[in-house]
Amino acid sequence: MKSISLYVDQDTFLTRLHSFSKLFYIAAAIAIPLIGGGFRLYVLSLGLSFCLIAAGKIGRRILPLIAFSFTIILTVFLIHGLFNQKNEQILFTLGPLVFYREGLLYALKIGLNILNMLLAFAVLVLTTRPAVLVDDLEQAGFSPRFGYMICSVFQIIPQMMGTMNTILDAQRSRGMETEGNILVRARAFLPLISPVVNSSLINTRERAIALEVRGFDSKEKKTFLQDRKLRGEDKRFIAMMAVLLFAALIWRIRVWL
Repeated sequence: MKSISLYVDQDTFLTRLHSFSKLFYIAAAIAIPLIGGGFRLYVLSLGLSFCLIAAGKIGRRILPLIAFSFTIILTVFLIHGLFNQKNEQILFTLGPLVFYREGLLYALKIGLNILNMLLAFAVLVLTTRPAVLVDDLEQAGFSPRFGYMICSVFQIIPQMMGTMNTILDAQRSRGMETEGNILVRARAFLPLISPVVNSSLINTRERAIALEVRGFDSKEKKTFLQDRKLRGEDKRFIAMMAVLLFAALIWRIRVWL
């Protein structure tokens, strides 16, 4: 059965880590530059994420996400570089467009924050089975409904992409032109909307029925196939992230003083 998650199935350091270790990493990677407040700490967090991505052998799966994020980041640079209310010092001009230093620095901070969060979440999403994450959450005492919500978030993007590809294949088999210039692709996209939405609603209803049949709302105590606990490497990983968080806090206090 084809997986409907973004998880990359391979035996690496990251896939062996407990999901809570990776959740703690997300919190640390986002908090360190926000606490420290300097561009150097953004570079540190991004460097850590790239090192983990290399160790997890998921670099190829990251590239499309990075390419998509640069579209958003470029928009942020254009808006703040041109129209930020604090713009005063002209940095350069591009034809009729005038870019200001203050707006570009602010946009750079936003862009680094977007990229930092994207890579941190990718470390978790691409190296953790949704079912394993749900089990870990339930074993820690979280509600099964919360676990199901997290699992659904992980699966909704690949599931919708699979549905769209199936519908596109069906349209091609009926002679619809789906490839070509932007106008051709736009005309092919509009007929996709209704089937994709209807399919998503049907899948949601079928999943709800399947969960009820399997006793999702049962009040009985559940058992698990694996009793996953934090191992030595998990504790060392979390300790390292805690040290970096503490160092960022000290850095910030020194700046204030």
